[in-house]
Amino acid sequence: MATDNKKEQERGNLHQTIWRIANDLRGSVDGWDFKQYVLGMLFYRFISENLSQYINGVQFEAGEKDFDYAGLSDAAAKNGREDILTTKGFFIYPSELFANVRRNASNDANLNETLERVFTNIENSAAGTDSESDMKDLFDDIDVNSNKLGATVAKRNELLAKLMNAIGDLELGNYGDNTIDVFGDAYEYLMTMYAANAGKSGGEFFTPQEVSELLTKIAVVGKTEVNKVYDPACGSGSLLLKFAKILGKDNVRNGFYGQESNITTYNLCRINMFLHDINYENFDIAHGDTLLEPKHWDDEPFEAIVSNPPYSIHWDGDGNPILINDERFTPAGILAPKSKADLAFIMHSLSWLATNGTAAIVCFPGIMYRGGAEQKIRKYLIDNNFVDAVIQLPPDLFFGTTIATSVLVLKKNKSENKTLFIDASAEFVRGSAKNKLSAANIEKILAAFIERKDSEYFARLVDNSEIAGHDYNISVSTYVAQKDTREAVDIMELNARIAQIVARENTLRTEIDAIIADIEDGAK
Repeated sequence: MATDNKKEQERGNLHQTIWRIANDLRGSVDGWDFKQYVLGMLFYRFISENLSQYINGVQFEAGEKDFDYAGLSDAAAKNGREDILTTKGFFIYPSELFANVRRNASNDANLNETLERVFTNIENSAAGTDSESDMKDLFDDIDVNSNKLGATVAKRNELLAKLMNAIGDLELGNYGDNTIDVFGDAYEYLMTMYAANAGKSGGEFFTPQEVSELLTKIAVVGKTEVNKVYDPACGSGSLLLKFAKILGKDNVRNGFYGQESNITTYNLCRINMFLHDINYENFDIAHGDTLLEPKHWDDEPFEAIVSNPPYSIHWDGDGNPILINDERFTPAGILAPKSKADLAFIMHSLSWLATNGTAAIVCFPGIMYRGGAEQKIRKYLIDNNFVDAVIQLPPDLFFGTTIATSVLVLKKNKSENKTLFIDASAEFVRGSAKNKLSAANIEKILAAFIERKDSEYFARLVDNSEIAGHDYNISVSTYVAQKDTREAVDIMELNARIAQIVARENTLRTEIDAIIADIEDGAK
């Protein structure tokens, strides 16, 4: 409970700051564009402080107790540039650190040009090195010369200075010690603020941190480390990064892998890796369509796969003759429908799952019961005993949609031909705007997942033969009865009460008739 209180306090402070920034810039920058400026500037501050802390730490260990990288001249800093690049994957000169640029921001008549030069220099610092692809175009979404910031250079610079000061005033402390994911929480809050601009696509780009925590804990049950983690639709990377928080980044031995088709969220994901102090050699985030152009053939299989892929999007399906022969989809003998790619993501994930691994994937509810090609794919999954569990989540957890999604858990090494169904639809607390999974909710779901025992109205372990008898419908409601919350009624007692009411009604009617008769007689 104390942790939950601290988490909400940290979130509250962060939200207040973002709200203040939004009010300062209101009417100047469209909300959805404003989001990119806030996150980009937060990133700039973080990597500046991260680099400074690293260099200061090295010098401290070497005996220079008062060393301060921010106060060093650029010429002196250049001497250590190559070593720093090898270790961190990027380099920032002292004069270009966030704190130093911020110090002069209000008096810099060319602040926009200063920032543009700094961002370009940071990206270009990795040119020709192993980290080049990880740093390339990271600041593309922060257009410091945009008319959206103001009609004149002076107006733009005024807003940029305000933004730098607001981000600089955020009390981040030791980033790794925060109980919240500052970057992820800022992103989530900004999406909530600008819901009208986000539209329905928002849910594809961000998975609430509590849902990420549940999926990650499911994927690592019984393990203290994994070889590699993967998300085929990684968005801003919130799901992948939960492994760093729960296991510790060093216990993801061979790194974090993901692919994202949206260029903006692809950039955000790479930024998020750096924000979590995941070095460039420990992550590989690719840009492109996972279903048509998967980028990690040389890296699979993965011991842990987590994902919240986009719901019911269109894909080539059987319109592309190559796909039916793709080793990821061939085993099922049929492709997911063109208008609903959900099970294509499932088949892709299953194909790249290690034999000792677990995949936990958020799914649109329709794929659990619809007929046609989707039923045939479910048949393949159940008959081959790949479905470990189906968990019904509460409604209104995800930004951009109120639907109640499910979690499909896949394994290749199950010891029994049974599937666990958990009805967690009532496991939530109401937040300010959406439902949330509390720590207690997560632990209850996780305990049921681990125990794999029947629990009335909550969990049931079902023979796969029974699922086949239901035409491979794997909706939780088919197997877990819902508690009847209607008030029990004693029919005999109810009938007796009705009889009394009727008798009383007849008596009243007789009395009223007598009164009316007396009135009529008196009137004659």
